[in-house]
Amino acid sequence: MTTIAERLLAVRSRVAAAAHAVGRSTDDVRLMAVSKTWPAEAVREAAEAGQRVFGENYVQEGVDKVEALRGMGLEWHFIGPLQSNKTRPVANAFDWVHSIDRLKIAERLSAQRDVHLAPLNVCVQVNVSGEDSKSGVAPEQAIELAHAVAVLPQLRLRGLMCIPEPTEDVALLRARFGLLRSLRDALLKGGLEVDTLSMGMSHDIEPAIAEGATIVRVGTAIFGERQTRAGVTSA
Repeated sequence: MTTIAERLLAVRSRVAAAAHAVGRSTDDVRLMAVSKTWPAEAVREAAEAGQRVFGENYVQEGVDKVEALRGMGLEWHFIGPLQSNKTRPVANAFDWVHSIDRLKIAERLSAQRDVHLAPLNVCVQVNVSGEDSKSGVAPEQAIELAHAVAVLPQLRLRGLMCIPEPTEDVALLRARFGLLRSLRDALLKGGLEVDTLSMGMSHDIEPAIAEGATIVRVGTAIFGERQTRAGVTSA
């Protein structure tokens, strides 16, 4: 059976090849291992293979893993939808939050982040596909929200995140990712010092990197087929 270490090596090779294909440095793209639904032992195995950045979607599950693996020098990113009544544990356990889609969430994270901690790195999530089922602010509202988030204390706006609809149409994927890049460029022109495009997952690493991704979020290609939260492999 393929190990997590072996799959990590394969994913890193994909990232490097995708970056090289468009004249980018591999150092410009960070690999996040999405460990949602996987136990702390799987995260530890990935960490022992050199992986340092991990992403979680569920508040309590993520907080539990942060606590279980404290002291390993890992960087934790919250990437799932966030309800306003669950912001406090996320504000203080995680290093990044990628899923800011309304000002209220950002304000609560700002108010609840311990002042003795470094500012929480945050991204505004943009619904680049216009899907009703997807979280994220509409593209035409993203710049206004980003400017409002950028001035909040205890937060550091790093950039934008998106999750386009799954498709085999590479041109459509590149258009979706290109939209996020153009919004990032507009933020830079507007005076915001953003440096992050969080986009691309196991099935679309290559088009995301071609359009400027700086963080790719990969779960299945590293850990295997996703488990349900009860520990049973999902379809």
